Amino acid sequence: QVQLVESGGGLVQAGGSLNLSCVVSGRTFSTYAMGWFRQASGKSREFVAVISRSGGITSYVDSVKGRFTISRDNAKNTVYLQMNSLKLEDTAVYYCALDLSQNRVVGGLANYWGQGTQVTVSS
Repeated sequence: QVQLVESGGGLVQAGGSLNLSCVVSGRTFSTYAMGWFRQASGKSREFVAVISRSGGITSYVDSVKGRFTISRDNAKNTVYLQMNSLKLEDTAVYYCALDLSQNRVVGGLANYWGQGTQVTVSS
């Protein structure tokens, strides 16, 4: 059974930082692309970042470029999202996603999703 468990969310002031983690079990982690999505209250789910199986390729939505960094540790079955210079508009529930296909992850069609972790940015 595949499980994705996010952690690291919380309340932070604008300009602050958070580091989200997503631990995967039940699959050979290194064979899967991983991504982060977010969903703000009343809005649709939005792609944030994706990382290839090896970690050599990453991609971000324009609104987080230069502020967020996605990384992975295949030995720990974990993907991370380092979020710096947080803005009020970054407030959302953040989800990690896993799929064999990087394109499916980017397209929001990943087969496996975590339960989400809340990130709230205050002024």
